[in-house]
Amino acid sequence: MRTAALTDKLPAATRHRISDYYALCKPRVVMLITFTAMVGMLLASPGMVDLGVLVWGSVGITLMAAAAAAFNQILDRQVDARMARTRRRPLVTGQLGMLESGAFAVAIGAIGFVLLYLLINPLTAWLTLVTLIGYAGVYTLYLKRATPQNIVIGGAAGAAPPVLGWAAVTGTIDPHALLLFLIIFVWTPPHFWALAIERRDEYAEVDIPMLPVTHGIDYTRTQVLLYTILLVAVTMLPFATGMSGLIYLVSALVLGGVFLVYALRMRFAPVPGLPMRTFGYSIVYLMALFTALLVDHYVAVWHGVA
Repeated sequence: MRTAALTDKLPAATRHRISDYYALCKPRVVMLITFTAMVGMLLASPGMVDLGVLVWGSVGITLMAAAAAAFNQILDRQVDARMARTRRRPLVTGQLGMLESGAFAVAIGAIGFVLLYLLINPLTAWLTLVTLIGYAGVYTLYLKRATPQNIVIGGAAGAAPPVLGWAAVTGTIDPHALLLFLIIFVWTPPHFWALAIERRDEYAEVDIPMLPVTHGIDYTRTQVLLYTILLVAVTMLPFATGMSGLIYLVSALVLGGVFLVYALRMRFAPVPGLPMRTFGYSIVYLMALFTALLVDHYVAVWHGVA
């Protein structure tokens, strides 16, 4: 409320400019990235993570993720102009120019890197930079247009945040962090292909070889189902390896069961609007799954202290 009140006092042109830069950062995507990175930090600590690490690690990762999102919009601006869901982005509408958008992306990316390098540790800074390059460079410039497996291969960049968070606390790449990476990596295809089914005609029009365009919607529905089954299996690994307990196990089974119902309906009883509902649930699913990991972790910590 206070932030909104302060913003309201700014001139209209300044408010609009702030809003444009905010949109350039893909805030909803970045918030999910920051959330999973913070979960990695919290799970890496046997108790409460150091507040400085939590704050500055989150800020640094957020800034570099926002920079990657901005670079993605800069590189994809011509495609965005031809797609209904992206044609109102600030670079497409002309509310922001290329030069100022590029300078903004470089600035926040550099600030994020320096914060991570100086206040957290060099490993986290370099890993985050590699992730930024993987998403904004390798995925956006090459994979997205090269193969229908673009989202599978490129999903590695989106799956990295828990590893970044874990590294921020421990200065290492831990096997448990890699389990979190694997969960997001396997979650990404059914999450994004549900959206791609809904937007198939738009992707075809701009010559992006998303799976529904190259292999058809029925094939993609089957792949969504198979990946969802694999996802449910992969989410059992934290319990199987002793990383988490029964609270997480029950949550993962329930959440995965609902996701599986969506995938089965998409494959065998598709109706209009179902792909977007599946896409929406997939976001809720990931946030709830990682929240369950946190709850399970801190219940175990509390019992250990008690």
